[in-house]
This record gives sequence, structure tokens and C-alpha cells, in this order.
Amino acid sequence: MLRYALMTLLATFPAVAEDARPFAAFHSASEPLLNDPHDLTFGPDGNLYIADKFANRVVLMDPDTLQVIGSIGDGALAGAHDVSFGPDGRMYVAATGLNGVVVYDLSEAVPRNLGILGPFPRTEGVLAHSSGRLYVMASGSGSLFALDGENTVAVASGMLGAHDVAEAPDGTIWVADNFNRRLVRFSENLEQLDILSGPQFGFVGPRYMAVTPDGVLVVADQDAHRVLKIDPMTREVLGVIGTGEPGQGPNLLDDPEGAALRGAEYFFADSDNNRIVKYVVALN
Repeated sequence: MLRYALMTLLATFPAVAEDARPFAAFHSASEPLLNDPHDLTFGPDGNLYIADKFANRVVLMDPDTLQVIGSIGDGALAGAHDVSFGPDGRMYVAATGLNGVVVYDLSEAVPRNLGILGPFPRTEGVLAHSSGRLYVMASGSGSLFALDGENTVAVASGMLGAHDVAEAPDGTIWVADNFNRRLVRFSENLEQLDILSGPQFGFVGPRYMAVTPDGVLVVADQDAHRVLKIDPMTREVLGVIGTGEPGQGPNLLDDPEGAALRGAEYFFADSDNNRIVKYVVALN
């Protein structure tokens, strides 16, 4: 019944999103060595850092070869969902099973666990903002917290089940409000500024996203098995990777959860295929 309901939803995608062409071409895929990878990001060393949920760890991957080159917190980061690096160089991990954010110092040869910030019920998203603030999405309570150090300075509520928190080039903050099938933009003080929702996007379950240097959003819509590229200013879907059906191979994804960018290269957490896939845009 659930499968039928989901397929009915997918069948009702609007033409704007359904007809959009892929915005990049399949390049390569890692071996399926991960265990439900979620969001991913680039670290200061140029490697990919991947929240490997059911392995309860963060995996390091070479973005050129897609080879696993290391891991952090093996077994200790219960339900790792998101990872972010701040201007201080520290790594912040949203560990859902710990209801908090685990902080690591990576300045030495061996990563050092500095402790946990929380509690934040079902911590699904974390953003170490360029301002030095930390933003934490407590999916279990539907609240987004802004922290200066360990002090909460602002809260936005009403987003039960929300996942990612991402920074735009202007410092504003995007939230993937999963259950409400929308993206919400906030000021640094968590004043609501904008909402992207409606049939033109066809969101089913947006989870995590990346933001290009010019503010375009690359959104992993897990339940739709697609990644959408969206211009939030014009509200235009610029392209889609994924057909709406789960699968493997070019232009096919199975429950994609995360996205990271490097120039003309796109990296997606192909979660139910337990791998990372790489797509590229050919440049003249």
C-alpha cells in the first residue's frame, strides 16, 4: 500500500520538474562499501567526508578515484547523518542516535573527539556557518537552533522531520523541510525569508542539499529518487538527475540523501546503493 501511494505521488509530478533534462552526465561510482551514506561535504584537505549512517562513522573518500581512504569515529557516531566544517577547521557531525552534534579537532595526525553538543532530539542536520555560528536541526522536535558557542541565540520551529541546513553565498540559511515537502530560507537570526514549495518542484522527500557559488540549490529528494537543480530566485528547475524510479547506472539513483559540489563535478550519496556517484558537466 505504501509503495502504491508513493508511485501515485511520483505519477503526479508536474511537467516542469518531470521534463527537465539531466544537468550533468554520469562519470563514475564508488564500490558499494558504505552503509546507507547520508550527507557529504568537502573537508579542508580536499577529500570527501561522508556521514555513513548505519556504520556510525564518517568516511573519507578521494574525490578523484572514489576510493575510501579512511574513517573517523567508527561505531561511535550513532546514526551519523550530516557533517560540516567550520572556519575553525573543526568537524561537526550530526549524530541522530546521540541526539547531538559531535565535535572533532582534525589538526593533529589522530582526530580528537572534543565532546558533544546537545541534546537536540533526532539531530539530522548541522551547519558550521562562515560567521562562526552553529546551526542544528533537531528533526524530532522540528526546531532549528542557532548557537554562539554553546549558547542558543535563536530558534525556528514548525519543521518536524526536517533534515539539512545549508549556507547560501549571502549567508542566509536553507533548510530541507522534509515532511512539509519544501525548502525554507532563513536569515542568520532565523527570521523566515522565503519558501520553495509547490507542484513545479514535485518534492516528495527533500533531505540534503548543496549550494553553488551563485546560489543555485542542488537538492537530493530521497523519496523521489532524484536530485534537482533549482534557481531559487526564478523558482525554475534547471535540471534533474534521476527518473523517479530507483535503480543503478547513468541517471538512476536509489534513495539519494546527500550532495556535494566541486566546480563542475557533482557528488551524490546514492544511499540505498551504498555508494557515492560522481556526475560532471562538460565545459567548453
